[in-house]
Amino acid sequence: MQPYFLPYIGYWQLINCVDKFVIYDNVEYTKKGWINRNRLLLNSQPSTFTIPLKKDSDYLSISDRSIAQDFNRKSFLSKVRNSYSKSPNCNHIIPLVEKIINFKSNNLFIFILESINQICNYIDIDFSKIIISSEIPINHDLKAEEKIITICKELNCIEYINPIGGEKLYSKSRFKKEGIKLQFLESNKIIYKQFGCDFIPSLSILDHLMFNDIQKIQNQINNYNLK
Repeated sequence: MQPYFLPYIGYWQLINCVDKFVIYDNVEYTKKGWINRNRLLLNSQPSTFTIPLKKDSDYLSISDRSIAQDFNRKSFLSKVRNSYSKSPNCNHIIPLVEKIINFKSNNLFIFILESINQICNYIDIDFSKIIISSEIPINHDLKAEEKIITICKELNCIEYINPIGGEKLYSKSRFKKEGIKLQFLESNKIIYKQFGCDFIPSLSILDHLMFNDIQKIQNQINNYNLK
């Protein structure tokens, strides 16, 4: 998977359900993806937040992109506080957000990797299973399905799990030929009480943390099917 900043619950379900989680650092940064942006709840409506990046070549890999020097971390923290000041867990989660946002690195990949580490620790997911893609000795010029199969073989994997969206991208028969079982993780419907408004799904993990205790978060993380 690409590294995403404070992603939705499905990302954490995937990390939790596998033995090895490969996170890409040496693939091209995609502008319209979710690498450095996500959504919070603001005034009962979804609001997108973005970690601004230094202007640079569109062809740089994620590990070569940098956070903009003018990223206002205090402003970001204020937005989170204002958005969730009345949530039941705000006082517990804000220190975690502060630790993540104030991490002293402007390298995009390192910054996001640290945020994933912090969240994993908080919700009791084993972070040691995460492997950085560039550290795997393969031909990194391979693309898409071929690259994934090569990574699986190098890591002696017999099963590969991808988010449900991968059904349109990857072939079970192709993986089977290589001795690898391909499955897709599909999150079940998860609803919890927000601010008394209609429930808004697919928000950042921060929204889950603000409204749910650790036991409920762990239940949500295990609420999925493999197809």
